[in-house]
Amino acid sequence: MEKMIKVNKLKKAFDSQVVLNGVSLDVIGGEIIGLIGPSGSGKSTLIKTVLGMEKADDGEAFVLDISMPNRKILADIGYMAQSDALYEALSAKENLVFFGQMKGIKKEELKQQIQHVSEVVELTDHLNKRVGSYSGGMKRRLSLAIALLGKPRLLILDEPTVGIDPSLRRKIWKELDALRREGCGILITTHVMDEAELTDKVALLLHGDVIAFDTPARLKDLYQVNTVEEAFLKAEGGH
Repeated sequence: MEKMIKVNKLKKAFDSQVVLNGVSLDVIGGEIIGLIGPSGSGKSTLIKTVLGMEKADDGEAFVLDISMPNRKILADIGYMAQSDALYEALSAKENLVFFGQMKGIKKEELKQQIQHVSEVVELTDHLNKRVGSYSGGMKRRLSLAIALLGKPRLLILDEPTVGIDPSLRRKIWKELDALRREGCGILITTHVMDEAELTDKVALLLHGDVIAFDTPARLKDLYQVNTVEEAFLKAEGGH
C-alpha cells in the first residue's frame, strides 16, 4: 500500500527543551496508527511538524510523498487539531459548508457528505445551531465531522474522542475502520487506551522518542502483559 506519511529522524526543540529526538515513523494507506504517550511527550508537536505547522530542526517529513507545508494536497488530508478551530458565530452547517468548499468539494456532493458526517458524529439535529452555543464535546464532534469531509486519503486526528461518550466513540471507530478498508491512512493520538487496542500499530512516544512501534498484539507479547496500557507502563518504567 501507499506510504501516506514518512517521518525520518525528525528533531524539534523549543529553546533547550528537546520535544522530538530523532523520531522515525511511517503511516501506510489502509492502516490506523495510534500514537500514545503522556502529556508533553511530543505527540501534538510531531503532528504539527509533519504538517509543516512547526519547522523541524533536523530530519524530514513527507505527506503523500510531498514535503510540507504544501497547499496543493490539503484537500487530500483530513486534520483535526487538539484545540477546535471553528467559526463560533456561524452555525455548524455553515462551518461544514465553508470547510467543504475550501477542500473543493462540489455543491451536490458536499450536501450528501455533510449529511453523512453529521450522522457519524450525531449532530444532525444541531446543524442549524450557532457553534458558540455548543458544549465542548459538541465542538469536538463538529471538528471531527469537518476532518472527515472530502473522503480524505489521509486522516490525522489529535485526541478526537475527548469528551465523547463511549457509545458514540464506538460509532466513530466503526467509521474509521470503514475508511481504513477503503485505503485511507489514519494517524490518531489518544489517551483512551481501549482505542489503542483497535489500531493496526501503536507508537509509544516518551520524552520525544518512539520507544516501541508495533502491533498491539506484539507489544503485549513483548512486555508479557494483557493490555496496551500495561505495555506502555512497562516500557515507560524501563526508560
